[in-house]
Amino acid sequence: MKGLINSWSALSESPLLLAVSGGIDSMCMADLFLHADPSVPFAVAHCNFRLRGEESDGDEALVRGWAEENGVRFFSTAFDTEAYADEHGISIEMAARDLRYGWFAELCRAHGFAGVAVAHNANDNAETLMLNLLRGSGMKGLTGMSLVAAFSDVAIFRPLLTFTRKQIEGYALAHKVAYREDRTNALSDYKRNRIRNEAFSIFEKINPSFIRTLNRDMAYFSEAADIVEDWCRSASASVLLPSRPGDDEGKISCRISLQHLLRQSHWRYLLYHLLEPYGFNSAALASVENLLDSDRTVSGKRFESETHVLLTGRSELTVAVREPLASEPQAGERFMPVRCPGTYHVNGRTIKVERLERKADMPLKQPEGVLVFDAARLSFPFVLRAWRSGDWLVPLGMRGRKKVSDLFTDLKFDTLQKNASVMVVDTCTEGLATCQHIAAVAGVRIDERYKVRPETSSVIRISVF
Repeated sequence: MKGLINSWSALSESPLLLAVSGGIDSMCMADLFLHADPSVPFAVAHCNFRLRGEESDGDEALVRGWAEENGVRFFSTAFDTEAYADEHGISIEMAARDLRYGWFAELCRAHGFAGVAVAHNANDNAETLMLNLLRGSGMKGLTGMSLVAAFSDVAIFRPLLTFTRKQIEGYALAHKVAYREDRTNALSDYKRNRIRNEAFSIFEKINPSFIRTLNRDMAYFSEAADIVEDWCRSASASVLLPSRPGDDEGKISCRISLQHLLRQSHWRYLLYHLLEPYGFNSAALASVENLLDSDRTVSGKRFESETHVLLTGRSELTVAVREPLASEPQAGERFMPVRCPGTYHVNGRTIKVERLERKADMPLKQPEGVLVFDAARLSFPFVLRAWRSGDWLVPLGMRGRKKVSDLFTDLKFDTLQKNASVMVVDTCTEGLATCQHIAAVAGVRIDERYKVRPETSSVIRISVF
């Protein structure tokens, strides 16, 4: 073990920060650094998560005393872990991880440490593998932990990762390392403890060396993951579609061609590779796969992660930053009264409204995104609002009514385009935006009754940007 600890001194001339909880793993790690030859400069950091009352305080006292006895610089902090978990809606385990690594990163930046050394061992690595398998984490989850990783911009070192818990226990006994036993380790309240206390005891009966077997397999999985990653990068180039004119790069994360995706022999894993970074879990991914595998209509489905939404179209999948669906008109930018010419911002669009005298040479055919209305029929005030189910109009040149949803279908609008559409509603004849007979879909179609006629003397021009 000492040889491995010594090797860390070659990484940087700056000292390391050791994360020491007071348990057997981290106290052995601290002892190894203390006796490394040549010496490795380091300091010790301890987190009190206030989860076990006096026992937590006892852990801190042990680590503080060890540091003082051996002349090692010591840092400590305390967290209200339960309150943090409740506030952020996460587990106690995740809350403790976020808090400690965030604090370690602050210490490294403030005091110039080369990184943080943590006492994860081969048993921890095997537990992580099983947790990843159970939650569904793809190829990356099979590779386990790495000897060197990163949190934010801070390096994380795991010098004990290749050693088993039994080896660490043997070192502690041989070198009389003082440590404290966390009584919660014997409880199966947490998933990791349940795997350690219940599942691993069964695995050991089947294969007494299963920890080393799993760690060796993880090394193979890591190499296989690199091969798969290379293939996915190559295949993605033919599957991802370029952005469209008018796409908001802040909202549209990617577009995936269904035709090119389904041509890939391993399209399921490629789909996982493309969607996993946006937070889609295994259940959502399975639903998308089943949809693409079936004979059902693909278009018009919606799948959500915490941060993004996946929208299915006839020929593509669109991943966008998650936003509320447009439904009923709301105050603010989804519902905008227009009382005079000007520039308005509604439903994520910029709308320019002008009143112009009609000249003989004024063309009726306008550029894309621009509609002209007979000002005698569409007059101020009117309303710009988001589309809602049930809206209809009589499209220019037609006699019968048509639902806007059917118009969207004819135009092959995807869900994002539907939700970003803006309706022009004539309040003078129908009341304040309560009607579903609209004057136009801004920039797309005008209602027959508002068209410019030979006798029209002035027009309202509405442009969508």
